Amino acid sequence: MKDEHQLLYARRRLIKAMGYGLALSPWLAAPARANWPSDKAIRMVIPFSAGGATDLLGRALASEMAKGLNQTIVVENRAGAGGSVGAQAVAGSPADGYTLLLASGSMFTVNQFIYSKLPYSLNDFSLIAKVASGPMVITVNAELPVKNTRELIAYAKARPGKLSFSSAGVGSQTHMAGEAFTDAAGIELMHVPYKGEGPGYTDLMAGVIQVAVGNINAIAPLLKGGRLRALSVTGKERAALLPGVPTTAEDGVPGFEFTGWFALMAPAGTPQAAIDRLLAVANQAVEQPGLKRYLQDQGMAPTIVPGAALQKEIAAESAKWQALVQKKGITAS
Repeated sequence: MKDEHQLLYARRRLIKAMGYGLALSPWLAAPARANWPSDKAIRMVIPFSAGGATDLLGRALASEMAKGLNQTIVVENRAGAGGSVGAQAVAGSPADGYTLLLASGSMFTVNQFIYSKLPYSLNDFSLIAKVASGPMVITVNAELPVKNTRELIAYAKARPGKLSFSSAGVGSQTHMAGEAFTDAAGIELMHVPYKGEGPGYTDLMAGVIQVAVGNINAIAPLLKGGRLRALSVTGKERAALLPGVPTTAEDGVPGFEFTGWFALMAPAGTPQAAIDRLLAVANQAVEQPGLKRYLQDQGMAPTIVPGAALQKEIAAESAKWQALVQKKGITAS
């Protein structure tokens, strides 16, 4: 019995040492540093469907980080439930540094307030870093007879609940951006959730949906076809990608601002050595000319915020969203 307890204690010390990157002895620590990453591919889970902001960013980031790690990074879309399906899949994966999650902010600042049985929490993840952020764009189907945000507000007020807006799912950034906008503007729009931004924008272009408050990098390329009209951007300043489009604060909702963000995470307990390496490589990746130019072209900005600081930001932002969720009675049915 005594031997069994000693063996169990030794195993626990080994797991703890690996989890925090501490060396019990030089011969134990060296293989952990040398073997990650090995020739095993790293999987980056995108918790939304293809064609949305998270997907587009994830594929560009994975390509650049793969160069820095000299390792293959495979992107996998696991859409559903406002990002919950993908998050749960990553949370339940081995904490070995070979499974990553590219999360949108609302998955950790909003979902816990609207899903009664959320299958994950922030404690299920090791935070690597916030990697990018960008404004949203209030966009309408071009056949809607409004030319700016002021006209949209007036049009919607005359037809409460008659217009609909799409999102990437209940609790997603695009959902909460829409809810924040309607709350600030004093209008009522019907929310129609999808499994990602892409399918919602398809219906927006077809006129099935009339309005979207979309991530700038996902919606901007679709504006060229003439079927959509950008009314305003939700950032503090006008976006270089859409210089002729005013901010929402300029165009009818004084003081309004909304910025979406995205972060890399791994399952809780992932070795600290792997987390540190991933942070360093992500930081290098977003500063590479190619990815930096890509982000600029997409209206986004590299925004590296390491795990500890990101955790504090999430706590502060969560309090704000909890208040709005309670005020508007938002739930996931």
